[in-house]
Amino acid sequence: MKKSVINLSSISQKYVMALAGIFLMLFLIFHLATNLLMLAGDGGKAFGAAVEFLTGNPAIKLMEYVLFAGFLIHILLGVLLEWHNYRARPVKYHKSMRSETSTFSRFMIHTGIIILIFLIIHFMNFFFVRLGLVAIPEEPGIVVRDEHDFFSMAVIWFKNPLYSAIYIVSFVFLAFHLKHAFQSAFQSLGLNHTKYTPAIKVIGTIYAIAISVGFAIIPIYFYFFYVP
Repeated sequence: MKKSVINLSSISQKYVMALAGIFLMLFLIFHLATNLLMLAGDGGKAFGAAVEFLTGNPAIKLMEYVLFAGFLIHILLGVLLEWHNYRARPVKYHKSMRSETSTFSRFMIHTGIIILIFLIIHFMNFFFVRLGLVAIPEEPGIVVRDEHDFFSMAVIWFKNPLYSAIYIVSFVFLAFHLKHAFQSAFQSLGLNHTKYTPAIKVIGTIYAIAISVGFAIIPIYFYFFYVP
């Protein structure tokens, strides 16, 4: 009885984590589409209008809380499931056994930690500035009008080679994380079948590459091509 309860709990955790992961993956598409407006070549007008609409929309403000809840649930359940897996195999084998799980699966917790560190840095440089928890960044020759002027903040940060490098490398790790997460989410929801699993793998790979390359283009544009 106890074993069945534990198994049910583990299945429920994976199910909830899969739903949270799918929600976050959908958010990434929306977030990327908004951020790509910075490349419109209009000095940030289109992006600024989008930010003004989003920050002034009560429904979007509510979604911010849902988003943070999604991040929190995904992170906590990821750590919990990794701990359960570790407890299930506390004794290492003397001989190295080849696992059926992919390299991406074995390193999900590691890529997840790297992404979490990046998110903390990213929030401090943008979202926490908007909340007034962090001072507005300053740079000679670049004027940040207020805490909602994310475009000017992006110019400051992406003109910094260290931050741009961290940003790009973080999205490389995100690509590895998303590649496995996409397939794993559908598998946890019971959509694992020889008929459509190969298609899910291909779509997941395309999605992971598209999201990561899309975000990486932004610092490359600002660092090499944009002139304030």
